[in-house]
Amino acid sequence: MTTAAPPLNSTQFPTNVTTKNQEQSLYQSSGAIVAAIVVGVIIIFTAVLLILKTYNRHMRVKRELEPKSTKPTISPALGHNSSTTQPPAVTFIPVDIHMQSR
Repeated sequence: MTTAAPPLNSTQFPTNVTTKNQEQSLYQSSGAIVAAIVVGVIIIFTAVLLILKTYNRHMRVKRELEPKSTKPTISPALGHNSSTTQPPAVTFIPVDIHMQSR
């Protein structure tokens, strides 16, 4: 009696190759997606940095070109009639620093 050899499954080998190719292409495409996201984030950060830098420069120029106030501001506690009265005087009483403690 002769035994028949099991039939060769010719579809199994190409399926493995196809699955590996699909996995490899998925890994490559996911890497490309991650790289695109990273590049996008870098571009967004660069744009925000440039906008803030321009805004800062604009505000600094605006502050430098503003006319300076020559009159000192009047404190609200003194009011408008403070120009006729003298400001309160501050007296300084020197304290002997070298006093000996008892």
